[in-house]
Amino acid sequence: MGITELTTERLVLRGWRESDRAAFHSMNSDPQVMATIGPVMTRSQSDAFMDRITLHFDEHGYGVWCVEFEGESVGFTGLMVPWFRDGVEIGWRIRSDFWGRGIAPEAARECLRHGFEDLALDEIISFTAVTNSNSQRVMNKIGLARDPDADFDHPSVPEGNPLRPHVLYRLARADWRPHPAGGIGGTGAPPTE
Repeated sequence: MGITELTTERLVLRGWRESDRAAFHSMNSDPQVMATIGPVMTRSQSDAFMDRITLHFDEHGYGVWCVEFEGESVGFTGLMVPWFRDGVEIGWRIRSDFWGRGIAPEAARECLRHGFEDLALDEIISFTAVTNSNSQRVMNKIGLARDPDADFDHPSVPEGNPLRPHVLYRLARADWRPHPAGGIGGTGAPPTE
């Protein structure tokens, strides 16, 4: 089964190609990108991560898509099953030279749409280190709500590491609304009264 390709006004979310590995490693070895995620990756670690992404698509029928902007691989966004808890997580990582262009929220909104409309998921979660304010901002922009009672210490981050405490956000399919602008701006949450 092939990988479903998703598109927005400016982006293509597609399967990974061998030719994406260098850009993928460049992102995963960028200290600015990895500052609130974890240690920078060697080329072999980055390649192994891409291989796990491909395997996830094979096992689940969805996963982390390559985000293409103006014909260039600029990062990833997608849906995955965390190894240490129940649920389907939405996540993203964008090359630092493409930050500030609204790419992460635009791609994430399309992944939410795919997850709720095409895959009929009941809920999508997202989590990140407490210190990762950029990802938390994206979570808010796409309509996820913080669930402070579900915050946790990430099991793969050592005790005492500032990246261990994590916040958890969630959005139920019943609360999700498609974005009227096809993915740019606003939130995926219902209007507030």
